Amino acid sequence: MKKTFVYLVALIFTSSTILTGCQAIKNTNSTQKGAVIGAVGGGILGGVLGNNLGKGGNGALGAVLGTVVGGAAGGLIGNKMDKQAREIEEALPGAQVERVGEGIRLVLGENSVNFDFNKASLTAKAKQNLDKLVPVLKSYADTDIKIYGFTDSKGADDYNLNLSTQRAAAVKSYLATKGLVMSRFNAVGMGEAEPIATNDTDAGRAQNRRVEFAIVANDKMVQDAEKEAGK
Repeated sequence: MKKTFVYLVALIFTSSTILTGCQAIKNTNSTQKGAVIGAVGGGILGGVLGNNLGKGGNGALGAVLGTVVGGAAGGLIGNKMDKQAREIEEALPGAQVERVGEGIRLVLGENSVNFDFNKASLTAKAKQNLDKLVPVLKSYADTDIKIYGFTDSKGADDYNLNLSTQRAAAVKSYLATKGLVMSRFNAVGMGEAEPIATNDTDAGRAQNRRVEFAIVANDKMVQDAEKEAGK
Protein backbone atom coordinates (compact mmCIF):
# COMPACT_ATOMS: atom_id res chain seq x y z
CA MET A 1 0.00 0.00 0.00
CA LYS A 2 2.86 2.40 0.85
CA LYS A 3 4.51 1.78 -2.54
CA THR A 4 1.23 2.41 -4.35
CA PHE A 5 0.81 5.69 -2.49
CA VAL A 6 4.35 6.78 -3.33
CA TYR A 7 3.85 5.99 -7.04
CA LEU A 8 0.56 7.95 -7.00
CA VAL A 9 2.07 10.98 -5.29
CA ALA A 10 4.96 10.92 -7.74
CA LEU A 11 2.57 10.82 -10.69
CA ILE A 12 0.47 13.72 -9.38
CA PHE A 13 3.55 15.79 -8.62
CA THR A 14 5.07 15.06 -12.01
CA SER A 15 1.83 15.95 -13.82
CA SER A 16 1.46 19.28 -12.04
CA THR A 17 5.06 20.24 -12.75
CA ILE A 18 4.73 19.36 -16.42
CA LEU A 19 1.61 21.53 -16.70
CA THR A 20 3.39 24.53 -15.21
CA GLY A 21 6.19 24.10 -17.72
CA CYS A 22 3.95 23.94 -20.78
CA GLN A 23 4.39 27.61 -21.61
CA ALA A 24 8.13 27.14 -21.98
CA ILE A 25 7.78 24.36 -24.56
CA LYS A 26 4.71 25.48 -26.49
CA ASN A 27 6.73 26.38 -29.58
CA THR A 28 8.51 23.02 -29.87
CA ASN A 29 7.44 20.11 -32.08
CA SER A 30 5.85 16.91 -30.76
CA THR A 31 9.10 15.00 -30.44
CA GLN A 32 10.82 17.85 -28.61
CA LYS A 33 7.85 18.23 -26.28
CA GLY A 34 7.98 14.54 -25.50
CA ALA A 35 11.68 14.72 -24.73
CA VAL A 36 11.30 17.72 -22.42
CA ILE A 37 8.29 16.28 -20.62
CA GLY A 38 9.96 12.91 -20.31
CA ALA A 39 13.18 14.37 -18.97
CA VAL A 40 11.49 16.68 -16.46
CA GLY A 41 8.91 14.13 -15.36
CA GLY A 42 11.43 11.32 -15.20
CA GLY A 43 13.77 13.36 -13.05
CA ILE A 44 11.05 14.27 -10.56
CA LEU A 45 9.63 10.76 -10.49
CA GLY A 46 13.08 9.28 -9.97
CA GLY A 47 13.73 11.66 -7.11
CA VAL A 48 10.45 10.93 -5.38
CA LEU A 49 10.85 7.18 -5.76
CA GLY A 50 14.47 7.34 -4.72
CA ASN A 51 13.72 9.25 -1.55
CA ASN A 52 10.88 6.96 -0.55
CA LEU A 53 12.06 3.58 -1.78
CA GLY A 54 15.82 4.06 -1.77
CA LYS A 55 17.44 2.58 -4.85
CA GLY A 56 14.97 -0.30 -4.82
CA GLY A 57 17.59 -2.52 -3.21
CA ASN A 58 19.82 -4.93 -5.10
CA GLY A 59 16.95 -7.04 -6.44
CA ALA A 60 14.60 -6.69 -9.38
CA LEU A 61 13.15 -3.32 -8.35
CA GLY A 62 16.62 -1.82 -8.02
CA ALA A 63 17.64 -3.21 -11.41
CA VAL A 64 14.60 -1.68 -13.11
CA LEU A 65 15.00 1.72 -11.43
CA GLY A 66 18.66 1.73 -12.41
CA THR A 67 18.03 1.53 -16.16
CA VAL A 68 15.99 4.64 -16.92
CA VAL A 69 16.64 6.25 -20.32
CA GLY A 70 14.17 9.12 -19.93
CA GLY A 71 12.88 11.59 -22.47
CA ALA A 72 10.85 10.66 -25.52
CA ALA A 73 12.88 7.50 -26.03
CA GLY A 74 12.00 6.43 -22.50
CA GLY A 75 8.33 7.01 -23.28
CA LEU A 76 8.53 4.72 -26.31
CA ILE A 77 10.23 2.03 -24.24
CA GLY A 78 7.60 2.45 -21.54
CA ASN A 79 4.80 1.88 -24.07
CA LYS A 80 6.37 -1.43 -25.09
CA MET A 81 6.76 -2.42 -21.46
CA ASP A 82 3.11 -1.57 -20.79
CA LYS A 83 2.07 -3.99 -23.51
CA GLN A 84 4.41 -6.72 -22.33
CA ALA A 85 3.24 -6.36 -18.74
CA ARG A 86 -0.38 -6.80 -19.81
CA GLU A 87 0.52 -9.92 -21.79
CA ILE A 88 2.38 -11.39 -18.80
CA GLU A 89 -0.64 -10.78 -16.57
CA GLU A 90 -2.87 -12.52 -19.10
CA ALA A 91 -0.50 -15.45 -19.51
CA LEU A 92 0.09 -15.97 -15.79
CA PRO A 93 -2.68 -14.42 -13.65
CA GLY A 94 -1.09 -15.56 -10.36
CA ALA A 95 2.04 -13.53 -10.93
CA GLN A 96 2.67 -10.10 -9.42
CA VAL A 97 3.48 -7.75 -12.29
CA GLU A 98 4.73 -4.23 -11.52
CA ARG A 99 5.43 -1.62 -14.17
CA VAL A 100 8.21 0.52 -12.75
CA GLY A 101 9.92 3.28 -14.69
CA GLU A 102 10.85 1.84 -18.07
CA GLY A 103 10.84 -1.79 -17.03
CA ILE A 104 8.92 -4.57 -15.35
CA ARG A 105 9.34 -6.23 -12.00
CA LEU A 106 7.82 -9.71 -12.04
CA VAL A 107 7.41 -11.52 -8.71
CA LEU A 108 6.79 -15.26 -8.89
CA GLY A 109 5.79 -16.66 -5.52
CA GLU A 110 5.41 -20.29 -4.56
CA ASN A 111 1.98 -20.32 -6.18
CA SER A 112 3.71 -19.73 -9.53
CA VAL A 113 7.26 -21.05 -9.35
CA ASN A 114 8.34 -23.42 -6.60
CA PHE A 115 11.05 -25.99 -6.01
CA ASP A 116 11.48 -29.34 -4.34
CA PHE A 117 12.20 -28.97 -0.62
CA ASN A 118 15.74 -27.76 0.04
CA LYS A 119 16.61 -28.28 -3.62
CA ALA A 120 16.99 -26.23 -6.77
CA SER A 121 14.93 -28.56 -8.92
CA LEU A 122 11.78 -27.01 -10.40
CA THR A 123 8.49 -28.75 -9.73
CA ALA A 124 6.20 -29.80 -12.58
CA LYS A 125 3.87 -26.94 -11.66
CA ALA A 126 6.72 -24.43 -11.85
CA LYS A 127 7.70 -25.65 -15.30
CA GLN A 128 4.11 -25.38 -16.51
CA ASN A 129 3.92 -21.77 -15.34
CA LEU A 130 7.27 -20.84 -16.84
CA ASP A 131 6.06 -22.37 -20.10
CA LYS A 132 3.24 -19.82 -20.10
CA LEU A 133 5.75 -16.97 -19.98
CA VAL A 134 7.91 -18.26 -22.82
CA PRO A 135 5.77 -16.95 -25.73
CA VAL A 136 5.65 -13.47 -24.20
CA LEU A 137 9.39 -13.38 -23.54
CA LYS A 138 10.03 -14.55 -27.10
CA SER A 139 7.81 -11.80 -28.48
CA TYR A 140 9.94 -9.15 -26.80
CA ALA A 141 13.40 -10.30 -27.78
CA ASP A 142 14.85 -6.80 -27.30
CA THR A 143 14.77 -7.08 -23.52
CA ASP A 144 17.28 -8.30 -20.96
CA ILE A 145 16.09 -10.24 -17.95
CA LYS A 146 17.73 -10.59 -14.55
CA ILE A 147 16.45 -13.50 -12.49
CA TYR A 148 16.70 -13.23 -8.70
CA GLY A 149 16.26 -16.10 -6.28
CA PHE A 150 15.17 -15.50 -2.69
CA THR A 151 14.77 -17.70 0.39
CA ASP A 152 13.28 -17.19 3.83
CA SER A 153 15.49 -16.65 6.90
CA LYS A 154 15.53 -20.25 8.11
CA GLY A 155 18.95 -21.85 7.94
CA ALA A 156 22.48 -20.47 7.67
CA ASP A 157 23.06 -17.34 5.58
CA ASP A 158 25.64 -19.00 3.34
CA TYR A 159 23.40 -21.98 2.72
CA ASN A 160 20.45 -19.80 1.79
CA LEU A 161 22.56 -17.66 -0.52
CA ASN A 162 23.87 -20.73 -2.33
CA LEU A 163 20.41 -22.28 -2.59
CA SER A 164 18.90 -19.08 -3.98
CA THR A 165 21.70 -18.82 -6.53
CA GLN A 166 21.09 -22.39 -7.68
CA ARG A 167 17.35 -21.78 -7.94
CA ALA A 168 17.75 -18.62 -10.02
CA ALA A 169 20.16 -20.53 -12.28
CA ALA A 170 17.65 -23.38 -12.58
CA VAL A 171 15.00 -20.98 -13.88
CA LYS A 172 17.47 -19.50 -16.36
CA SER A 173 18.53 -22.94 -17.59
CA TYR A 174 14.94 -24.11 -17.99
CA LEU A 175 13.99 -21.06 -20.05
CA ALA A 176 17.02 -21.67 -22.25
CA THR A 177 15.71 -25.15 -23.05
CA LYS A 178 12.59 -23.48 -24.44
CA GLY A 179 14.48 -21.62 -27.14
CA LEU A 180 15.13 -18.34 -25.36
CA VAL A 181 18.57 -16.85 -25.92
CA MET A 182 20.73 -17.51 -22.87
CA SER A 183 22.66 -14.25 -23.23
CA ARG A 184 19.49 -12.30 -22.41
CA PHE A 185 19.47 -13.72 -18.89
CA ASN A 186 21.52 -13.21 -15.77
CA ALA A 187 20.82 -15.25 -12.63
CA VAL A 188 21.52 -13.83 -9.17
CA GLY A 189 21.06 -15.39 -5.73
CA MET A 190 19.86 -13.05 -2.98
CA GLY A 191 19.49 -15.50 -0.12
CA GLU A 192 17.29 -14.12 2.64
CA ALA A 193 17.95 -10.48 1.70
CA GLU A 194 15.14 -8.03 0.93
CA PRO A 195 12.18 -9.93 2.43
CA ILE A 196 8.75 -8.80 1.26
CA ALA A 197 6.99 -10.21 4.34
CA THR A 198 7.79 -11.14 7.91
CA ASN A 199 9.96 -14.20 8.54
CA ASP A 200 8.22 -14.78 11.86
CA THR A 201 5.29 -16.75 10.40
CA ASP A 202 4.91 -19.66 7.99
CA ALA A 203 2.80 -17.49 5.67
CA GLY A 204 5.39 -14.71 5.66
CA ARG A 205 8.26 -17.08 5.01
CA ALA A 206 6.32 -18.62 2.11
CA GLN A 207 6.03 -15.18 0.50
CA ASN A 208 9.75 -14.58 0.88
CA ARG A 209 10.60 -17.81 -0.94
CA ARG A 210 10.26 -16.44 -4.44
CA VAL A 211 11.80 -15.69 -7.81
CA GLU A 212 11.80 -12.20 -9.29
CA PHE A 213 12.46 -11.01 -12.83
CA ALA A 214 13.74 -7.56 -13.75
CA ILE A 215 12.81 -7.00 -17.39
CA VAL A 216 14.55 -4.03 -19.00
CA ALA A 217 15.32 -2.72 -22.49
CA ASN A 218 18.49 -4.03 -24.07
CA ASP A 219 20.86 -1.87 -26.10
CA LYS A 220 18.99 -2.51 -29.34
CA MET A 221 15.63 -1.42 -27.92
CA VAL A 222 17.22 1.72 -26.48
CA GLN A 223 18.93 2.56 -29.78
CA ASP A 224 15.73 1.96 -31.76
CA ALA A 225 13.74 4.14 -29.36
CA GLU A 226 16.29 6.95 -29.53
CA LYS A 227 16.28 6.76 -33.33
CA GLU A 228 12.48 6.87 -33.48
CA ALA A 229 12.32 9.72 -30.95
CA GLY A 230 14.75 11.71 -33.04
CA LYS A 231 12.58 11.66 -36.17
